[in-house]
Amino acid sequence: MGRRSFLFLQGLATHLFVRLGDALAARGHAVHRVNFNPGDRLFWKRPTATDFTGTDDEWPGALEVLIAIHGVTDIVMFSDCRPRHIAAVSVARRLGLRPWIFEEAYLRPGYITLEQDGVNALSPLPRDPARIRTMAQGLPPAAPETLSGGSFLRRASDDVRYNVQNLLLRHRFPHWRTHRSWNPFHEYAGWLLRGAMRPARSRRARRRLARLQGWPGPVFVLPLQLEGDYQLRLHSPFASLGDAITTVVASFAAHAPGDALLAVKGHPLDNGLIGWGRFAMRRAAEAGVPDRLLWLPELPFGPVLASATGVVTVNSTAGLQSLREGKPVVALGAAIYDLPGLTFQHGLDRFWTEASPPDPALVDALRRVLAAHCLIRGGFFSEDGISEAVGHAVARLEGAATASRIAAE
Repeated sequence: MGRRSFLFLQGLATHLFVRLGDALAARGHAVHRVNFNPGDRLFWKRPTATDFTGTDDEWPGALEVLIAIHGVTDIVMFSDCRPRHIAAVSVARRLGLRPWIFEEAYLRPGYITLEQDGVNALSPLPRDPARIRTMAQGLPPAAPETLSGGSFLRRASDDVRYNVQNLLLRHRFPHWRTHRSWNPFHEYAGWLLRGAMRPARSRRARRRLARLQGWPGPVFVLPLQLEGDYQLRLHSPFASLGDAITTVVASFAAHAPGDALLAVKGHPLDNGLIGWGRFAMRRAAEAGVPDRLLWLPELPFGPVLASATGVVTVNSTAGLQSLREGKPVVALGAAIYDLPGLTFQHGLDRFWTEASPPDPALVDALRRVLAAHCLIRGGFFSEDGISEAVGHAVARLEGAATASRIAAE
């Protein structure tokens, strides 16, 4: 493949993007970067960067100028839902460029998402089960998810460095606004408090898990997403996580069997600033089922899932994990796995009494297709994971198999 010109936008607080830029440059490609804030500069040590200090309204025009100056052929970013990335994808499509999107993986850990044109609800992957089965023919099984995602300490320390840099040098980027729902330093305070309380919370969670495992009736699990998750904010019918919890609890109270239990599973990266357990219990009391709701904040998903009769999710990747384990799933928002034969297609109210397990052959087919076309092996937050991801990303970016060709098959 000939020489290309890659323009990098925002990534995570990790060195993956700069290492990928180095690898592409070593192969003869042009590499440039746009920094939107001081933290972006911290994780891009190459000299080929432009600081954009203008407004959101000025960004599309500035991007077009950069594209012309550098002869850009490909734009690389993490997430297609950050406001300036939404604008960048629109510009790329209008000008006939290739937008490449990194994201947290559909299958994890051990994978990261890398797709052309869009991810998650905007992925070009077909939503037709027959086409998924056809695409899966001849593909190897998806490699097992492995523990190569990196340590939480590494992820947290890089995030702190990123945000301290933004705090100290904010005046250099006067129009930048974070896409995050919370002030990061408020989040850190929540994490510190949550860490201090974790031993006691873990003991309570283990007792609650024992209650779940001994429950005589059906058990339904609601794994929570983060309040700031773009998949919840932009690709679901809910205005907030609280709205989703309220809807699920009300439906459970009105339509689930009288001996059923609803276990609400906290997200492992929740900052603790909102008491989702108390919120869910209040909704259960209002709906008349306080004794049939269980809050599980400090447990891995696997042991909870093992006892589940069915899983309710907005559009979390926990849905894919549940399908792999043969559990009935209903998705309440747009999800890449929300296909006939995989998820329940007749609404939440009927799910409690009518759900059936997914077709295991279709689950396997989707996993094969995801691994081959939408994911690469590697991780964001460990040296081994970054090195593995860089090699696979270079092959994907230089390769002939693009998402646009997948969609045309």
